[in-house]
Amino acid sequence: MLSRSTFSRNAPRALQKQCSAAGVNSRRSMASTATPGLQYDVTEAAGVKLANREVAGPTATLALVAKAGPRYQPFPGFSDALEQFAFKVSLGIQCQLLPAPDRSLRINREVELLGGEVSSTHSRENVVLKAKFLSNDLPYFAELLAEVASQSKYAAHELNEVVIKHLKLRQQALAADPEQQAVDAANALAFHRGLGESITPSTTAPFEKYLSAEALAAYAQQAYAKSNIALVGSGSNSADLSKWVGEFFKGLPSSGSAGQYQLQPHVASKYYGGEQRISSKAGNAVVIAFPGSSAFGTSGYKPESSVLAALLGGESTIKWTPGFSLLAQATQGFSQVRASTKSVTYSDAGLFTISLSGKADQVASAAKNAVDALKKVAAGEVTNEDIKKATALAKFRALESAQSLETGLEATGSALLNGGKPYQIGEIAQSIDAVTEAQVKDAAKNFLSSKASVASVGDLFQLPYGEDLGLTV
Repeated sequence: MLSRSTFSRNAPRALQKQCSAAGVNSRRSMASTATPGLQYDVTEAAGVKLANREVAGPTATLALVAKAGPRYQPFPGFSDALEQFAFKVSLGIQCQLLPAPDRSLRINREVELLGGEVSSTHSRENVVLKAKFLSNDLPYFAELLAEVASQSKYAAHELNEVVIKHLKLRQQALAADPEQQAVDAANALAFHRGLGESITPSTTAPFEKYLSAEALAAYAQQAYAKSNIALVGSGSNSADLSKWVGEFFKGLPSSGSAGQYQLQPHVASKYYGGEQRISSKAGNAVVIAFPGSSAFGTSGYKPESSVLAALLGGESTIKWTPGFSLLAQATQGFSQVRASTKSVTYSDAGLFTISLSGKADQVASAAKNAVDALKKVAAGEVTNEDIKKATALAKFRALESAQSLETGLEATGSALLNGGKPYQIGEIAQSIDAVTEAQVKDAAKNFLSSKASVASVGDLFQLPYGEDLGLTV
């Protein structure tokens, strides 16, 4: 499969952009200005959606985002297995005569010779294949991603002897993590099917009866079809990337064939809410969730959710101090409690979560304090200074993450696949800057007036019910 000529393409290439110091009049103007190097150029090559940003530097990243996460899988475990088969065994032209272990070793050795890194992950909505490499090696890694998408071999012995064993290890890790169990339960309460599917099946899920090599191969054909993937790059020249994607991805099928193992259709997410309690000896966790903001560029995007998440917080950003966040202050007396607040965004919905884990009796008390803190925001009993701090922190997190070449790869790929707007970091920062104190207050009010999703895992004798916390479930 892989053209050996790609190894000879090592002639130095001039960087497309040179770093330059920009004059800035003030800290605020610097934070709100959309830096060109952080903006994505969107195009299409060989029928594949493509976005790239030309960040000056000697390295680059390229990700293939497939709309094939648990939200779209036909049966439990398919997204996990698809992720784990990536970069494992292929049927490339030059390695068809090699035994399977040698084919896998070939990919490993070639990537190592080029000093690159390859990895695969999956979220609730997507499977993401990612390559990081020296910019001059773009042709090789573009071809490698095309090979993984079109020529991976889903062997029964690999599935049974390696992939399923790894999946069971993930299940064990999930069973030992009460907070992640509670997060999964909160998503299930909030969305039922679709976004409510667990990222990894629980230990009680009978995924083995659905999963086979043939079934996974049929699912992969759908998952990696042109209409279901997007490529997102960072650090490469846009013209070069479009050229190589056009060359190597042109043979990819436009769509998969219909069958039992096809992707689940996209059904608009609906929020439900409710309560679930799971007994566990692994630890204690309570997750309180509300309908939140969807991804940037969608009609449901609400930047005030990010500000409110920073205001409630829970984890300090400064060493040796609890920080200004309301949860950090509310849990100061609980040394065995970890608290955090997140605004989790999806393509057409969002979930605002407050997570608390630790010793059961302290988690119970801290959960009550967390709801009281939210009520305090809704009543306008927070200072304008704290709102400003939260806004600055939310904006900093968005801008700071932009310095990584990987920022927004999945978010942008997901946006392209769902007809949304690419993850433009400058515009996100500006939208956060424009959030008012009234918007934050109204967001807290809306959460408290809506039906919550409350998931408790651990010692249920001590962990509270949602009603005990003053929530509607």
